[in-house]
Amino acid sequence: MTVLSVRGLTVRFRMRESAPVRAVTDVSFDLAAGECLALVGESGCGKSVLASALLGLLPGNAETAGSALLAGAGDDPATDLIAADEATLARTVRGRRVGLVPQSPAAHLTPVRTVRAHLTETVRRLTGTRGRDALRTATEAAAARVSFPAGHLDRHPHELSGGLAQRAATALALVGDAPLLLADEPTTGLDRDLVDRTVDELRRHTGATRALLMITHDLAAAARIADRVAVMYAGRLVEIADADAFFGTPGPRHPYARGLLDALPERAFRPVPGRPPELAALPAGCAFAARCAHADTACATQPPLTGGLACHHPHTAPADLVHPPQAAEAPGA
Repeated sequence: MTVLSVRGLTVRFRMRESAPVRAVTDVSFDLAAGECLALVGESGCGKSVLASALLGLLPGNAETAGSALLAGAGDDPATDLIAADEATLARTVRGRRVGLVPQSPAAHLTPVRTVRAHLTETVRRLTGTRGRDALRTATEAAAARVSFPAGHLDRHPHELSGGLAQRAATALALVGDAPLLLADEPTTGLDRDLVDRTVDELRRHTGATRALLMITHDLAAAARIADRVAVMYAGRLVEIADADAFFGTPGPRHPYARGLLDALPERAFRPVPGRPPELAALPAGCAFAARCAHADTACATQPPLTGGLACHHPHTAPADLVHPPQAAEAPGA
């Protein structure tokens, strides 16, 4: 079952005194029930803009194109999230069919309300729970699900650390058990142990009818729970691969994706050279060419995403990995 099918998603921001910002360009992917897709890439590559587009949370100067079909559930028909109006998104999509763990949780929490008040209202609206005792039990269970300490439930957002605010936002996103969960940097401000516990809980959200799109800089978290990895650069997807192959053998095929892994301390600890291009002044061809050791004249044209890869000069696995040796026959076979 496909929970989300995105085709040709493009987002432009109109600017008064400069060229439009090409934040997302021609992005297409499918997300199946039971699956976690990790969307990775440097800051400013368009990952969070993509998530905002899916929820209709872009600013007024944004122009969108393409489609993002969210599967129907029960009596709810399939919905094109890009074409849907604000009333539809607000009443039937956000929270109910698409949950969001926001990148900046403190900005999404009402400053004059406690964490308990946020959770209790969300539980009441999304689950239909009624009665003081039942609501209290359900609220505390929602907090415990993400290891949010019960002793902090009656605090206001400004009284929370960044990590606690992140856990509060995660608890709110999980309440409705929405078919699609968008987690935008869900591990910000958490120590390693809480990172693992949080992403494990997000992973448990997936199931027969539910899927997870996790936007993250934390490649260790992605390696822990992702089924597939999508790499974004300068607003485009440049590689989509199975997580086992991406983080293991043969590894990524796009030079940029390989550079992301090589930058990790436990690997080569070698940063990708140069800087990403400005999204208002992208080159006509491959946007990574200026930083790529393999670039040549072919890179003056934009490579299409074909077979999960957009690159004129992809890394190729050694021959012994492409064609593994056959086991020797036993004598007399």
